Amino acid sequence: MGRLTVALIVSSWVVPMSILVNHIVPEPYMDEIFHVPQAQQYCLGNFKSWDPMITTPPGLYFLSLPATYFIKACSIAVLRSTNDVASLTVVLAMYLMCLKKNYMCSALLGAVAVVVRQTNIIWVLFVACIGFLDYVQVKQKHKDNMLSEPKNDQFVSSKGVNISSNLKKRRSGNAIHTASHETSLASLPDRSSGLFSEIQSIILVSWHLKWELLVCFSPFLALFLASAAFVVWNGSIVLGAKEAHTVSPHFAQLFYYSLVSCCFMAPVHFSKSHAASLTRSFLKNRPLNLLLWLLVTVVSFYLVHYFSIVHPYLLADNRHYPFYLWRKIINAHWSTRYLLVPLYVYSWASILNILAKVQKKVWVLAYFLASAAVLIPTPLIEFRYYTIPFFFLIIHCHITNDRVWFLMGFLYTSINIFTMVMFLFRPFHWNHEPGIQRFIW
Repeated sequence: MGRLTVALIVSSWVVPMSILVNHIVPEPYMDEIFHVPQAQQYCLGNFKSWDPMITTPPGLYFLSLPATYFIKACSIAVLRSTNDVASLTVVLAMYLMCLKKNYMCSALLGAVAVVVRQTNIIWVLFVACIGFLDYVQVKQKHKDNMLSEPKNDQFVSSKGVNISSNLKKRRSGNAIHTASHETSLASLPDRSSGLFSEIQSIILVSWHLKWELLVCFSPFLALFLASAAFVVWNGSIVLGAKEAHTVSPHFAQLFYYSLVSCCFMAPVHFSKSHAASLTRSFLKNRPLNLLLWLLVTVVSFYLVHYFSIVHPYLLADNRHYPFYLWRKIINAHWSTRYLLVPLYVYSWASILNILAKVQKKVWVLAYFLASAAVLIPTPLIEFRYYTIPFFFLIIHCHITNDRVWFLMGFLYTSINIFTMVMFLFRPFHWNHEPGIQRFIW
């Protein structure tokens, strides 16, 4: 399916839906009461104005300026069109540039991503790490290819005919073929190697390429140091309302993410074939895997018991779906949160197993650490925190089954329809506060 076709299909429902939303909800809703006036101040050129209740940097407001400049309007409808997917789009663009080996452009996009949402610095580090691993693997593959070439360039056939020219032609063709596929070959996982052997190999190769790597990835290093300096200067990674957004060890958030991700990819994670694949993987080294699963389960029970944070906003705001998920499922009974632990363990085992089929183990480790670094410090349960790690997950699962894609597409369409119907056509009122309230994620 071509890019233009995809764009037309998406536009066919995004544009009418945007018009409908702006018609039914013309006034700022929820956090928009902070963000819309702030963006409008920037439209007026008042860049010194800042609402202390806003927790994120002003990158989103700067991104809104080009749209408002060409349309000559700074209305809520125009601002909404630049709001929803800005952070995700910039992070994915940064990742694409890194895969294309354009590290300077990737780091610049990373800077934009951080200015939009400061926690994106974790994904900048993840992308830099993946680029670093890919660079090292390509260099190692090139070195191995050089060592495997025969030393003698001339061979004589049994008839005495010199065939060195034919060999040179064949080699030049192979060189072109190898160069074009070098990256994909290097990125294929070697299932026979373990995590520690991969790390050891990367360290050895990196040491010989240390100055070359430092030059290539210095833009990422400069961005990381600038972000660290800002956190030290600001006293927190959060800009405003620091008392309500303190960094907390919310390990249960990591479990919520894994289960939600698996539910959103249910045709992949809860199929018979995948369950059989997990079982075969478990039976390969039964005693060790049994001990590992037992250890992970015990640690998970401990983390759920001591590091499940209940944020005041979660209990007080019944407009968000997590409010109902917490009351009706997670906290329905004192035992429910513990009964969910086996599902959490299965979810992460499933995610890591699927990624390990197509990625090196060190890549999977980097993904897990990046997801943990983003999710664990966040005390509030909100699905928007799961967006970027989920997208990195789904684009690296290499799903080739059309039936699976169709089922997931049907699932997402159903969720979107339900969400919009509830938001637009099921408003309600609070006794203690005037105005219309609406259900939202």
